[in-house]
Amino acid sequence: MNLTDLVLLAQAAPAQAQPNIFVSMMPLIFIFVIFYFLLIRPQQKKAKQHTKLIESIKTGDQVVTNAGIHGVVANVKDKTLIIKIADNVKVEFDRAAVAAVEKAAGESTAS
Repeated sequence: MNLTDLVLLAQAAPAQAQPNIFVSMMPLIFIFVIFYFLLIRPQQKKAKQHTKLIESIKTGDQVVTNAGIHGVVANVKDKTLIIKIADNVKVEFDRAAVAAVEKAAGESTAS
């Protein structure tokens, strides 16, 4: 076998077809879509609900902070809340520190 035979054999070999770029990127796109619907979207929804909850706090609401402190809102400021946690004990918290509102000021306790 000489050099010209090798060149002819190399030229006669079938060329490998390049896969479509969209088909090769499909698994990556599929993983991103799954992450979006299972992780990112629910987290954004929860953050919007928490923001709405924080904006709706008013004086007299019973709240729970992230630290687990239960109290009644005594005063509402722009960025902070003054929460009464016991007789003659008022503590100032950042609005973002409120985890939940247990009972709004206008709700009745009778069921």
